[in-house]
Amino acid sequence: MISNYKIAIITTSDTRGIEDDLSGKYLEETLSEAGNDIVYRSVINDDLEGIKKELITATDTFKADLILTCGGTGLSKRDNTPQATLAIIDKEVPGISEALRFMSLQKTKRGMLSRGVSGIRNDTLIINMPGSPKACREYLEYLEDVLGHALGVLKGTDKDCGKE
Repeated sequence: MISNYKIAIITTSDTRGIEDDLSGKYLEETLSEAGNDIVYRSVINDDLEGIKKELITATDTFKADLILTCGGTGLSKRDNTPQATLAIIDKEVPGISEALRFMSLQKTKRGMLSRGVSGIRNDTLIINMPGSPKACREYLEYLEDVLGHALGVLKGTDKDCGKE
């Protein structure tokens, strides 16, 4: 598990508040116990402009190294997290999202319905996750081996950068 990073967790939901956000709570507890600093956590509605503002706040004001979003990646008219993420990132990192969809498809055919994206804004890696606590746990476990390298490359601290 990664440690010593500044992490923001943003949950998008029209029906949940911070007190019943089990996905965000799981991510916060797990990443905090691993030695990371949770610099920002919020639960907001699925409004496109609001999500964009939250992502910008987490990157530009709180200087998060990693932002994990929970929810808003499906097919509903109110699922706006991928569009908001694409609107504020500098570069996409499609391999992360493709790998997460592949992993999810091994568990359920519904994995193909995820529209989650991943990308970089400034020096912050942003990864969209589904809203369910089970999916967030599976995604985080799957990403465990590559997150440290990805964040190290972004921060310029990875000693193996460029080596195979």
